[in-house]
Amino acid sequence: MTVTVRSFAKINLGLRIGALRDNGFHELLTVYQTIALHDVIRVSAGRGQGIEIRCADPRVPRDESNTCFRIVERAMRSLGAKGRVEIEIEKRLPIQGGLGGASSNAVATLLALERALKKALSPAEKLRIAGEVGSDLPLFLIGGTVLGVGRGEQVYPLPDLPPMACVVLTPEVGVSTPRAFASWDRLCGAGAPASEPVSTRTQPKLTAPGASDRINMFGRGLTAWLSEAFSGQSYSGAPGGRGRAENPLLWLVRAGIENDFESVVFPEYPELREGKRALLRAGAKYASLSGSGSALYGLFASKDAAAKASARLRKQGWAAQATVTLTRRRYWRRITTA
Repeated sequence: MTVTVRSFAKINLGLRIGALRDNGFHELLTVYQTIALHDVIRVSAGRGQGIEIRCADPRVPRDESNTCFRIVERAMRSLGAKGRVEIEIEKRLPIQGGLGGASSNAVATLLALERALKKALSPAEKLRIAGEVGSDLPLFLIGGTVLGVGRGEQVYPLPDLPPMACVVLTPEVGVSTPRAFASWDRLCGAGAPASEPVSTRTQPKLTAPGASDRINMFGRGLTAWLSEAFSGQSYSGAPGGRGRAENPLLWLVRAGIENDFESVVFPEYPELREGKRALLRAGAKYASLSGSGSALYGLFASKDAAAKASARLRKQGWAAQATVTLTRRRYWRRITTA
């Protein structure tokens, strides 16, 4: 039996990079948000042995370096299952795009494998396996709006937010996340204030105190957002006193939450900075790089506004797609109905 599932993308609503830890990973704090753009994954299990990956995109690895391959290996061991597993990946999301495509593919493969084998892992075991395979995987076992800490693999569901229209730009460049982290370490000076432009930071390393300050600023903004967005009170930072008439997602991004990767990715890829500006000119209420890029997104007041902006941006030569954020309920309702 072949099981078909959707593999949804994510965007990052802010991303703070902290100090480099002893394990070689940076401390991170981010809010993940699943969106409706997706790949399609088909998994079948039968007699024989081995794992086969098929994909029309030649850039997708077909060996053990593929996250789908690695998660199937671990899941089969945990389930005590034997047999041959075939995985077909229909790519619609960009490679190295910052939308979590490879991570989402792996989690979708795991969910499809359970159905194909008619066996299930415990939620805790699935989270453990996902965290071993990659930092972004666990968020896709929750969906909706998710707080990510640690290296991003420690995930906590946040209250669902109303769906919001967005436009995603997918420039034809790939940004390496390890390279982006290395650039951050080189360019961010020790103890530089969060508000200080990157160009003025001259010291070579980011120290723990400076990194902690930035993490704490993010945390304070997030706490204020959580306390006000669901309290029934007007958000104090909403321009013009619009309060709860405005989608709480915009309250979050206006709480001073930004993506640190923009400081190092935009200078290397000026077209990505221009993509963010293009989204804002097209009417986005907020625009940002997703993850380490190269995808960018803009949040819009309505689906109609997003559709018009997407058409306008395509006429300007951008690869733009209008979509919508997914609540946790919608995420799980749609993931297995591909």
